[in-house]
Amino acid sequence: MGSINFKNALGIHEQALHFRARRAEVLANNLANANTPNYKARDVSFEALLAQQSASHTRSAEQPVRTDSRHMTLAGEGGADDLLYRVPNQPSIDGNTVEEHQEMARFARNSMDYEASFYFLSGKFRGLTNAIKGE
Repeated sequence: MGSINFKNALGIHEQALHFRARRAEVLANNLANANTPNYKARDVSFEALLAQQSASHTRSAEQPVRTDSRHMTLAGEGGADDLLYRVPNQPSIDGNTVEEHQEMARFARNSMDYEASFYFLSGKFRGLTNAIKGE
């Protein structure tokens, strides 16, 4: 009987949960700076995250691997390098690119996506628990 491979068992939902939490931080920061002159709204790309994940699966043994969350991140590994600037539909006179109503809508959508990822991940854990119990 082999061991359970959690990466295969949980699928993309674990990474999606981390991504949604990171995006919530970025969007909340945008909302907090909605009245800050020259503040540039930022966002993260789910497609870029998927590309990073697939690249990390093909990583060679010589490349460094973070073994602890307190280690510094490498470029493109979830740090500031994965943040993108948003182009506003209606730029403000003071140079701020945060469009508050759109940020709030993005934040709400991200919250729903987080809940969905959490629900699917919970289902995966329930399935694994049932498999271990033999049910």
